[in-house]
Amino acid sequence: MRNIFSLLLLALTFVFVKCSSVPLSDRSQLALINNDKIFPMSYEQYEQVKKESKIITGTEDARTVKRVGTRIQRAVEQYFADQGQSSYLNDYQWEFNLIDNDSTVNAWCMPGGKVAFYTGIMPICQDELGVAVVMGHEIAHAIANHGRERISQQYAAQFGLSAVSIILTGGSGGPSIPTEIIMQGAGAATSLGILAFSRKHESEADKLGLYFMAMAGYNPEEAPKFWERMAANSGGEAPPEFVSTHPSHDTRIADLKANMPKAMEYYRKSQ
Repeated sequence: MRNIFSLLLLALTFVFVKCSSVPLSDRSQLALINNDKIFPMSYEQYEQVKKESKIITGTEDARTVKRVGTRIQRAVEQYFADQGQSSYLNDYQWEFNLIDNDSTVNAWCMPGGKVAFYTGIMPICQDELGVAVVMGHEIAHAIANHGRERISQQYAAQFGLSAVSIILTGGSGGPSIPTEIIMQGAGAATSLGILAFSRKHESEADKLGLYFMAMAGYNPEEAPKFWERMAANSGGEAPPEFVSTHPSHDTRIADLKANMPKAMEYYRKSQ
């Protein structure tokens, strides 16, 4: 009985103590591991991806990715400064790169602000506004610490109460975080075990990304248009929403339109 009580107490502590809140959303999220441990591993993995990929430089698309990323980054930093919360972003090291891969229609962001676009998504972006839609979404993943939340979920699932015990007692030891979990934290991999959370992250990143692009002076009304183009590009082959790590295109577009009034407030303030 004593052992059962101890496990229940540990589980309750695990749930109620190791949580944080998402900015602009106030949703509680699991945060078993601190960013000061996650970010260096994330940056190291990003450098490895760069070594193994062809990074595009000197083209208009590459310049657009960097320009849009920097502009939204600065707008987000200004927002946090206005809220008296600049320290929230102290450990972020932003970087924005375009990777040569026409067959990959994707972009992602490592925990801590390392963003990668693939050339395959650029035709769907079409222009700077389209890039801003995707960039706002990816930066939102970083600001909302979705990577830390995903890593915390996977870490707990893989290592169980032994890992939780180490974390709760303040220990720095324990199992290292595998590379695949870091990549999962960037949204660069998927796991059927956390589908519901992943859809939640994507919807939250859509919402916050809409706000962030608007804060940077990009018209958020472009966002539904981008996702309409993405839906057309999928050729109707997207999996059903209940078995997808992303919301359906229709759900996504409807949610963006529902959040548009607030986004337009930020956009008007930026003008």
